[in-house]
Amino acid sequence: MAPIPGSGLAKGLAVTLRTMTKKTVTAQYPDAQPELPPRTRGVIGLFEENCTVCMLCARECPDWCIYIDSHKETVPPAAPGGRERSRNVLDRFAIDFALCMYCGICIEVCPFDALFWSPEFEYAETDIHELTHERDKLRDWMWTVPAPPALDPGAEEPKEIAAARKSAEKSAEKLAAAAQPEPTPEPGAGAAPGTGPGSAPQAKPTDLQGGES
Repeated sequence: MAPIPGSGLAKGLAVTLRTMTKKTVTAQYPDAQPELPPRTRGVIGLFEENCTVCMLCARECPDWCIYIDSHKETVPPAAPGGRERSRNVLDRFAIDFALCMYCGICIEVCPFDALFWSPEFEYAETDIHELTHERDKLRDWMWTVPAPPALDPGAEEPKEIAAARKSAEKSAEKLAAAAQPEPTPEPGAGAAPGTGPGSAPQAKPTDLQGGES
């Protein structure tokens, strides 16, 4: 059967009329900010105090977009007669977001929780060289990192928290035991009957039976 002339135009106009009567879903950005999921991979924030310059993030990065510089400092001994130790001090921590592919490997391999995902995404630049952000900017993005979600009520307690809680309980028990005064024994409380001063000697069982046989 041959199509009716103008049927395609009628269908198109019908779709247009149905869409005109619906509420718009267009977000008026940047006047209205989008509601992003908590785990949005926007940008990587740096918590500098936790970084030990172990270089794991830079070595595991498949794009080699993390640049770290450091130097060694000598730390005096904590106690007299101790040995001096050396530690790494962070000089530079930068990420080139022109190369980053947002895989999150650096965040997963960090053993000291120094890197976090932030939902911040408004860091576009007109020059590609300005997409390399230093540690000061990465530290500022830490303030936009959302709080971690609450644990499930039936979830197992983390090992770190369980170990810390047990250690605190043992320390509290030791302090409580040390604070309790030792009981003072009363005079003659531990002496056997008939052995105190002025007591008559007890007769032996053989004396009661009329002597030894």
